[in-house]
Amino acid sequence: MSRPDVRTDLEQVFRSHYARVVAVAARVLGSRDQAEDVAQEVFLSFGRSTVPAGEAGGWLTVAATHTALNLLRSGRRRTAREEAADDGPSVVPDVADLVVTREERSAVRAALARLPHRQAAALVLRHSGLSYAEVATALELSPGSVGTTVRRAESVLLKELNRHASPE
Repeated sequence: MSRPDVRTDLEQVFRSHYARVVAVAARVLGSRDQAEDVAQEVFLSFGRSTVPAGEAGGWLTVAATHTALNLLRSGRRRTAREEAADDGPSVVPDVADLVVTREERSAVRAALARLPHRQAAALVLRHSGLSYAEVATALELSPGSVGTTVRRAESVLLKELNRHASPE
């Protein structure tokens, strides 16, 4: 029995785009579990929308990017509190590289969360494999401005990383 408030094309759109939505969100968040939560939220929103199924891929990708960035931004304060409450790192020499890698990823995610939303979205979408034309369509930019937006985002990201780097 079909419910009148559920899109008839939702299952097909879900099957076609779920992996991509999770991949984009995971790239931003660094967590498959959180990315799956973002995907659930994005597909629920799509299910209530009037977005044509033919435009679902772009809409879902942008929605996943924005939702993940918002989650990342809201989690910044929580992470800072958790790190402050931590008893201090207990680094075993065998896992030192792993700890450094995690800290670097965390720093990049925190810096990404401080970027202007459009720049962060352009950077994530482009580095998620979307073409300039796809990024332009998704963010309602002219195709010629995508490269400039991505380069500026990379520059701002680098400045943010350098500004918040520890002076060791």
